[in-house]
Amino acid sequence: MKRKFAELESGENTSGEKRTWALGLLKAMNNPNSVLKTDNKVTMIKDLYPKARHHFLVLPNKDISDLKTVQPEHLGMLRHMDKIAKEYVQENYPGVNFMIGYHAEASMHRLHLHVISDDLDSTAMKTKKHWNSFATKFFINSKDIRQSLANNGSVQLPSKEQCKQYLDTALKCHKCDFKPKHMPDLKKHILTHLK
Repeated sequence: MKRKFAELESGENTSGEKRTWALGLLKAMNNPNSVLKTDNKVTMIKDLYPKARHHFLVLPNKDISDLKTVQPEHLGMLRHMDKIAKEYVQENYPGVNFMIGYHAEASMHRLHLHVISDDLDSTAMKTKKHWNSFATKFFINSKDIRQSLANNGSVQLPSKEQCKQYLDTALKCHKCDFKPKHMPDLKKHILTHLK
């Protein structure tokens, strides 16, 4: 396993093909400055480009690439990832509301659970795609993912077309009915919810 991890981290897969920035999570899992919590099953890290005031990721130590490859035997792992996320935020951020879930289509290699404060206030929150990846049905609650796996034997995900529609949705505040003209308007508006 160490050899396979080293191959992934080096930027090549077993067939020698070059990998991309999508492997960044694997490097972060090995960076002591990024790791917040770890045990024999999972590693929790800081998101390198947080899309809110508090944004963390929980990853399985076992190489599970994404939600599409999750199997019924991974249900216990998903429960454990959720438990670690909730324990961490309860211990460290009492009174802060968090969203805990997955993107319908992941852009990074390695399954990862987003643990993100619902303020969505960050300098890294720059584009409509960033916003809609957390403020639409593109972001799926952890509980719904586990329920889908338990009921269906696999995770039922939106189609590529649905995902594109979610990401292309017109901007809207996730806390009220405000519809901004563009991201600067939205970023200014969300501060009114944080007073």
